[in-house]
Amino acid sequence: MSSYFTDLAQQYIDGEWRPGTGSWDIIDFNPYDNEKLASVTIATADEVDAAYRAAERAQKQWAATNPYARRAVFEKALRLVEEREAEIGDAIVAELGGTRLKAAFELHLAKEFLREAVHLALRPEGRIIPSPVDGKENRVYRVPVGVVGVISPFNFPFLLSLKSVAPALALGNGVVLKPHQNTPIVGGTLVAKLFEDAGLPGGLLNVVVTDIAEIGDAFVEHPVPKVISFTGSDAVGRHVATVCAAHFKRSVLELGGNSALVVLDDADVDYAVDAAVFSRYVHQGQVCMAANRVLVDRAVADEFTEKFVAKVAGLRTGDPSDPATVIGPVINSSQADAIAGVVEQALAEGATALVRGSVRDNLVEPSVLTGLPADSALLRQEVFGPVAFLATFDGEEEAVRLVNDTPYGLSGAVHTGDVERGVNFARRIDAGMFHVNDGTVHDEPIVPFGGEKHSGVGRLNGDAMLDAFTTQKWISVQHGRSGFPF
Repeated sequence: MSSYFTDLAQQYIDGEWRPGTGSWDIIDFNPYDNEKLASVTIATADEVDAAYRAAERAQKQWAATNPYARRAVFEKALRLVEEREAEIGDAIVAELGGTRLKAAFELHLAKEFLREAVHLALRPEGRIIPSPVDGKENRVYRVPVGVVGVISPFNFPFLLSLKSVAPALALGNGVVLKPHQNTPIVGGTLVAKLFEDAGLPGGLLNVVVTDIAEIGDAFVEHPVPKVISFTGSDAVGRHVATVCAAHFKRSVLELGGNSALVVLDDADVDYAVDAAVFSRYVHQGQVCMAANRVLVDRAVADEFTEKFVAKVAGLRTGDPSDPATVIGPVINSSQADAIAGVVEQALAEGATALVRGSVRDNLVEPSVLTGLPADSALLRQEVFGPVAFLATFDGEEEAVRLVNDTPYGLSGAVHTGDVERGVNFARRIDAGMFHVNDGTVHDEPIVPFGGEKHSGVGRLNGDAMLDAFTTQKWISVQHGRSGFPF
């Protein structure tokens, strides 16, 4: 077992590794075999305060540091990820049940985002804006917000922690990171260790492993952070946004989805099948962009369904450390029970199981369900597991209506033999991201990432990071003399 789980099972506050002082421990389990990986005594609200105060103290000097010097930290962090890729991959497999393929996918993206953070340090630019007042010069500076609080999820914890932490630091901020309780190492203290070894000054990045049962809203409502970057469910995101608004903070919310992959009548069916299977079942379907719904034009529905069902039935479920495994465990027994409950509910509502997977501990085999009533709530909610809802439609108008018939608007995809037909279709969908002749699961470091409706507020990646983690400051200079009326 990786030494990460013994060495990093602590809090990281003000450049020091120390145990939490809470009254109970978070136990970190391997979701495949339930092996205990680590035990972390939780942080209290006092330690959350200490973390934020440390970031606040360290941030001023960091913001004043030459951005070329800041950039060197991220160059070193990238080299360290490359050097430690095998160990980090093992940790991803062990802590969150990611398959070898998934671990490689997450690490590839993590390196891409670190490469972008290297450049992001040099991105902020000021402006000089004309004034209607004679002799006046208007300067607009792009400055760090100060301190950013980051709350990351369990499904891609290394990537999605780095995705906010690295840009926030590169742009001159301090950061406090709270990882998900199921992934405290990969999503939290491993990130801290990486930046510590890369030479980031102590105090700038702090990691608190804790639970709302212990700290309540202390992480979000603390007076120091000016921005909270949250990735997770829309239910929790709504609460985070409410608390932020009450305390005059900015929130960046990357929330759930209910994506659809649409197969039009002129699609390459074999290719669409491959895209749909990946889009639904990658990382056991525990992906916000996953294709919950697969919508197929009736003209090609029989052919698509036969091939889709055959491919899904052949997916191997089992030990995520085995390179041949496609479906590993879901994160915990609560998730496994919830997914089993979705299948039972769908069947009770009249759906037919074309593939019905069994559930063994946290291993949930894939299912394919069809014939769900059009008014079923299941078609409008996020299902975070390996269950696909297959439905047919007649023509594009009905397809557009079905895709938009959900409170979510994160991602999606359409398959067609005519690219411009696909683009026109995508433009009619109420989603932040939509892909033509591809899967629904994509993230790139310089393309704006985010959703509409219940899928979030704000964007990340590229220039959107400037909007998320900096603010603008107007300083005017009067070179002559203003006239005052009294």
